Amino acid sequence: QVQLVESGGGLVQAGGSLRLSCAASGRTSSYGMGWFRQAPGKEREFVAGISWSGGSTYYADSVKGRFTISRDNAKNTVYLQMNSLKPEDTAVYYCAVDRRGVAGRRSYEYDYWGQGTQVTVSS
Repeated sequence: QVQLVESGGGLVQAGGSLRLSCAASGRTSSYGMGWFRQAPGKEREFVAGISWSGGSTYYADSVKGRFTISRDNAKNTVYLQMNSLKPEDTAVYYCAVDRRGVAGRRSYEYDYWGQGTQVTVSS
């Protein structure tokens, strides 16, 4: 069992930056990790993923070039650096574990989820 705790969310103006962190209670060095988000009235959507080694990263088209996912396996932590934020980035952001080690784009491919952290971008 892996427990995940996200942090770093908050209120920021459009064009600003935030860095989200996701700390895992157990070893996640062999697992893929992903970030998803869910806005009010919308389905949860994939944002970014990183393979177990960190050698492969994946992004939704809507965040490519603005967001960067990274991980520190020694700290069992994954990060999401978010730059040039837009009001449409407003959502609850969740991190998740993919035990296959791949970091898929679909939520059903993930096994463990955090409780989420709110990101609000004002215009």
